[in-house]
Amino acid sequence: MSVRVGAVVEGIVCGVAKFGAFVELPGGLKGLVHTSEVADHYVKDIKDYIKERDRIRVKVIGISPEGKISLSIKQADSWYQQGRGQGKGVKEKSFEEKLAKFLKESEERLQDLKKTTESKRGGRRPARPEW
Repeated sequence: MSVRVGAVVEGIVCGVAKFGAFVELPGGLKGLVHTSEVADHYVKDIKDYIKERDRIRVKVIGISPEGKISLSIKQADSWYQQGRGQGKGVKEKSFEEKLAKFLKESEERLQDLKKTTESKRGGRRPARPEW
């Protein structure tokens, strides 16, 4: 069986390294799942997510001219694809919208912090030096 880019297949993990996991695909082919393609967040240790002889679903995301197969666990999940706007027409916010939201939330947090700090200092008098 030959694999093609975009296909979602099931494979068996045959090796785990710091940078990713090697997966044996149907037909005896092997591919690599890089740590950046395991989860949607930073993966410090891939062994926390998968181990040898695990049966996993992967998506073929690339095949190099040399025949190296790149795989993704997170893209094989339909939930991931829908969240990324590839499923149900979800539009991602622009950088400016994200920045405006961040600035607004930061300003609100800063105001809350100032109120809390001022209320704690409000009734205190400076300590008199003892001579």
